[in-house]
Amino acid sequence: MANSEAVESLAGPASAAAATARAEELKKELWRLVREISESEDCSVESYEDASRALDALKDIRFRGSVSSKEALACQRKAEGKMEPAGVPKHFLCPISSETMRDPVILASGQEWFSSGNRTCPQTQQVLSDFTLTPNHLVRSMISQWRIEHGLTLPPQDHEQGGLITRKERNALRRILDKISSSSNIPEQKQAVRELRLLTKQNGSFRALVGENPDAISHLVSVLSVPGLNCDLQVQEDAVTTMLNLSIHESNKKIVGDNPQAVALLIEALRTGNMETRSNSAAALFSLSALESNKVKIVKMGAMKPLVELLEQGSHSAKKDAGSAIFNLCISHENRAGALMEGVVGVLLKSIADQSLVDESLAILALLSRDQEAVEEIAENGGVASMLSLVKDSDRTRNKQNNKENAAAILFAICMHDRTKLREVAEEEEKTGSISHLAENGTPRARRKAAGILEKWKKRLRSTHYSC
Repeated sequence: MANSEAVESLAGPASAAAATARAEELKKELWRLVREISESEDCSVESYEDASRALDALKDIRFRGSVSSKEALACQRKAEGKMEPAGVPKHFLCPISSETMRDPVILASGQEWFSSGNRTCPQTQQVLSDFTLTPNHLVRSMISQWRIEHGLTLPPQDHEQGGLITRKERNALRRILDKISSSSNIPEQKQAVRELRLLTKQNGSFRALVGENPDAISHLVSVLSVPGLNCDLQVQEDAVTTMLNLSIHESNKKIVGDNPQAVALLIEALRTGNMETRSNSAAALFSLSALESNKVKIVKMGAMKPLVELLEQGSHSAKKDAGSAIFNLCISHENRAGALMEGVVGVLLKSIADQSLVDESLAILALLSRDQEAVEEIAENGGVASMLSLVKDSDRTRNKQNNKENAAAILFAICMHDRTKLREVAEEEEKTGSISHLAENGTPRARRKAAGILEKWKKRLRSTHYSC
């Protein structure tokens, strides 16, 4: 990029975003070139020259432009959709940056946090001995749905750093696929599948490389039909986890989703795998279902039943993965009937009663309650009493407030459809005043829903009075 072009691109505030975007492109290009130079033994002189040019162009933008760094950052955030409207739910905000979270995770302490190098929990301030970050898929889905409802786009996930695919990586993939395709050596095939799992976990460019190879996913799926490997639970776990790793890369979501054998493998693993495999399979289906075109396809192939079974019977982490996948799939209106048919409402209400997965269960029920059939089933299965008990909870922590909000949304939907249940809610209101209290002290959405319930009851009373 010539100096005059750099200056021209920085001519006014409106073009600051373009300059910042160009700087980001140059940084990625420089990172890729440095990586190629450091990893390739036969790197050409052109790569060194390209790296030098990229560095000079980046220097021009950073030190010769007229836009302040704050102005550029503000324009970049606006361009990336980071400028949020008022009223963002507090539990969607990062405790570090106070911006809407992109990739919420859970620390060993249970707190949501980002991998920013901190050694302490942001809430408890305790030094952490375990730095494992567990993706909080359901929170990301809830953020995504909230942004869609407010006409906003979700910024891309930060999983992919990008990177030039090197000759070394291409050779490695070719070698692995050759081993997987060789049916004469089962131990070698098993080792190749394990190696593919590890490489797709560690390396973003390798995930992209596998997606670009039209035969790679088919080879991976076919290994589970090889005699001697078709009943091997470890091979199944490695293959499913590789699919999960691949699905993180944005362009792979369509590639994997369009491969019926790959989706069938994940669904079969949901039914027959060990708990780790089932959990990873649910997480992979969640990841794939971020693409709208995959949502209905996944459910049509039979994913909902084993997901609901995992939600009911799985380990705590497996239940969370299943819940995340169900939530994402049920964003599509077409899939809600299938979830109801598989008994998801009863499972969710039981989870709330058992205090095993309250937050996630309420979020899914609130999503389902947009459909009358789901509302009726929630009401018939004791949902009113369950929601009222949550509304009456005196705990005012952020999590509890969010749960009350979802409970109020579910109660509102029930009261709009069923006069009998409206009377039940009104009787509780007369005893405890819990709905009025929520209408005054809840979150903005909870206040609206609680006020709506009270208004509906008042109209009902006026109607009864006039009819007499």
